[in-house]
Amino acid sequence: MAYEAIHVVNDSTNRVVTITLNRPDKLNSFTLAMHEEVAAALDDVEAAGARALVLTGAGRGFCAGQDLADLDFTPGAMTDLGDVIDRQFNPLIRRIQSLPLPVIAAVNGTAAGAGANLALACDIVLASRSASFIQAFVKIGLVPDSGGTWFLPRRVGIARALGLAITGEKLSAEKAESWGLVWQVVDDSELPSAAAQLASKLAQQPTKAIAATKLAMRDGMTQTLDQQLDLERDLQRELGASHDYAEGVRAFVEKRAPRFEGR
Repeated sequence: MAYEAIHVVNDSTNRVVTITLNRPDKLNSFTLAMHEEVAAALDDVEAAGARALVLTGAGRGFCAGQDLADLDFTPGAMTDLGDVIDRQFNPLIRRIQSLPLPVIAAVNGTAAGAGANLALACDIVLASRSASFIQAFVKIGLVPDSGGTWFLPRRVGIARALGLAITGEKLSAEKAESWGLVWQVVDDSELPSAAAQLASKLAQQPTKAIAATKLAMRDGMTQTLDQQLDLERDLQRELGASHDYAEGVRAFVEKRAPRFEGR
């Protein structure tokens, strides 16, 4: 498939795919066409057996959320925002969260509205020093969507989450790191290489174990301890029959580096 609103690079050697949102003149804001292209690209990521994914933006911003120019503001025929969320943004967030491989957001500038929450939906967030995160919804009379009301309180606590959502103030990369919203802040010039190096490293790890860890960590936010203990048991039983577990044990016994294959 030929893409126009995104750019996709598949490093088959390292089994790392990079998806770049590619509407820099619009701060990579989403249109229906971009949603369709990202969905198709994520299908390709899984079909290709990729073992790590990097999501980033072209130009001076990561993503500014929904492109308002893609909506209809005609009186009596205004776009149903709930329908846009239900058909476009919610499936994207669910898909990112459920991908059975590590997903890295390389936030290279402004991440606003749904764009900020798209970054938070990824497993690991790297941010350039000039990056910022803005829950811009209140500025146009809306509530944070794309998982914002779920991610924020769990990452930074209810007081900070409400502060960010109600004021719509810009959160710097450094403060986001100190608050635990992102994994690491790097110099702007180092972001692409830092993301590539991390993705390459994760692609060499036991992919099934990473996918199971993602599932367990997220389920653990809403389950009881007893439920979580049972889930850990079931996941460990499944992973204990995997190739990578056997390889990891052999490598440990033989005092060598393991050669994981993601199976």
